[in-house]
Amino acid sequence: MRRIVFLPILLALLITGCAPQLAQQNRLIPRALLFGNPAKSDPQVSPDGKYLSYLAPDDKNVLQIWVRTLFGQDDRQLTSEQKRGTRHYTWAYDSQHLIFAREADGDENWQIHVIDITSKTVRNLTPYKGVRSLLVGMSPHLSDELLIAMNLRNRRFFDVYRVDLNTGETRMVNRNGGAQSWWAADGQLNVRIAAAFAGTIVRERQGRPWKVARKWHPGEQSRYIGLSADGQTFFMSGAYHGELGALLAVNLATGEEAAIASDPAYDVEDAFVHPITREVQAVAFYKEQLEWQILDQSIAADFALLRKLRSGDFTVLHPPYESPIIYSGNLGRRDVADRSWIVSYENDDGPTHHYLYDRAAKTATFLFSEQPRLDNFKLAKMRPISYQARDGLEIHGYLTLPEGSPAKPLPTILYVHGGPQLRDRWGFYNTIQWLANRGYAVLQVNYRGSTGYGRKFVQAGYKEWGGKMHDDLIDGVGWLIQEGIADPRKIGIMGASFGGYSTLAGLTLTPDVFAAGVSSVGISNLITHYETYPPYWIKARFRTRVGDPQKDAEMLKARSPLSHVDRIKAPLLIVHGLNDVRVKASESEQMVAAMRAENKPVEYFLYQDEGHRQWRPENKFHFYAKAEEFLARHLGGRFEPADDIPGHAAVSK
Repeated sequence: MRRIVFLPILLALLITGCAPQLAQQNRLIPRALLFGNPAKSDPQVSPDGKYLSYLAPDDKNVLQIWVRTLFGQDDRQLTSEQKRGTRHYTWAYDSQHLIFAREADGDENWQIHVIDITSKTVRNLTPYKGVRSLLVGMSPHLSDELLIAMNLRNRRFFDVYRVDLNTGETRMVNRNGGAQSWWAADGQLNVRIAAAFAGTIVRERQGRPWKVARKWHPGEQSRYIGLSADGQTFFMSGAYHGELGALLAVNLATGEEAAIASDPAYDVEDAFVHPITREVQAVAFYKEQLEWQILDQSIAADFALLRKLRSGDFTVLHPPYESPIIYSGNLGRRDVADRSWIVSYENDDGPTHHYLYDRAAKTATFLFSEQPRLDNFKLAKMRPISYQARDGLEIHGYLTLPEGSPAKPLPTILYVHGGPQLRDRWGFYNTIQWLANRGYAVLQVNYRGSTGYGRKFVQAGYKEWGGKMHDDLIDGVGWLIQEGIADPRKIGIMGASFGGYSTLAGLTLTPDVFAAGVSSVGISNLITHYETYPPYWIKARFRTRVGDPQKDAEMLKARSPLSHVDRIKAPLLIVHGLNDVRVKASESEQMVAAMRAENKPVEYFLYQDEGHRQWRPENKFHFYAKAEEFLARHLGGRFEPADDIPGHAAVSK
């Protein structure tokens, strides 16, 4: 063990000698603080307004659901998860139960559980092995029933089931004919809306076949907000006489649609919906930062007050992360009486802060900071940037510089977001702060194909993996060098999923640009990735967005990093989760094998109890310890020496 400790110490001395300017920066922020569990997170108010719930670690550092009376001090732990902890949960409308999702070691076969907040009795509502369950519907009018989509009958297709919250009785209420991927129900939990990847919204008439209510163009980014209280209007985001996503009201009887909120440059991000009337009261647009457009003047004074309460972007919606609890309706963020709101403030240089807002009293009570110990450190600022790609397309992104960094070219990390149909946002990112604190300039690019900038911008990324999408990233690096920010000899690339693919593509398709790469759950061969899709994924989406493995085989092969291992010049660190169902671990393993056959420098770690993401803190600590030593060795940044990390599940291969 002494040998492992000695190497980081020696390396730190070498790096300090090579990069004396880094000594002027702030002290190192411990990895355990940046990547450990939050002190508390995800506060939610019960529908009756009597209770507050939140996530927090137990005495074994496993995230659990906790609850207390709204203004009380009677906090009590409800769940007793043993390993991975709880991350996705919501209230049931009866205010007596909480619903949460559980998976096994990252396999994403979510099972929906319910816990009684008084007795702490936990029941598994979907106890089916190998089945993926998604909570898709609840109603204040039927508080003891849920709608859950499951691929129980056929692993390729999700049917919708009505589940009794108290007895667990389950019955199918909507059979999927193979074209449905999303559903919305009315107040009586009748499935009225179904959507297909091809872009068709359909609705069911009483006892009649499905009827097409709307179609849209490929690339149009649609978000389904829900039905009006009378069930006659469907709210969604979509292009309206143009390319940008507006908030649309679709008349289900006539198919006519009207735009009720829009922006000339950005798509609709989300909507704030009244819990009972189902009226859309405000719409969020994510521009350089989050902005609200008020539709209902009865909440205008509330939003004006909240804007002044604290700096940063505030939201009254759930965080924008993927979750098996996909019921939309702001449940948990406001009670049904609409008196109590949970309001969250996000900044780029500090953790998220949560407040409880009393609408009647017009007062806000501070609840907690997600990581209060970070207040002891000076964190870096993130600023929006833009530049022109080589074909003239305007590309947006964010640049984070080390706090107190000198005005000279810096070692730089191009950090590529996943998806790719996602986008980077302004705010607090622990990974970005970690890199900046270690001395790197960090560039995040919303390359073509990213969402939020309109239909044409998304479509511009179709069949451009490793093509123009990659050009956008390289053009961003060129812009940084031209601006005198980045040291061209010390450029690294890093990311997960599509970001992992981009890392592998960066080192193979543009080997002279990068001095090091870190790929997490990256795709090395576009054709084998397609062939190993999970059964419930829609392969037509891949053929449209990436390429058809039969018609476009040569293109896909040419843009697969595995085809160009011989070009690699820079060292590579690769990590993967053994149980990843989205990108199989074989994608990393075949890349590692090919590199070793060519005597290319590569390190590889396989996490035995993770999937597409690393959730367990012990695994995060291990990965980031290895990554920062690797980057310091090849780019010259700072790092925190690491001893043994107990409890991690990484195997060096």
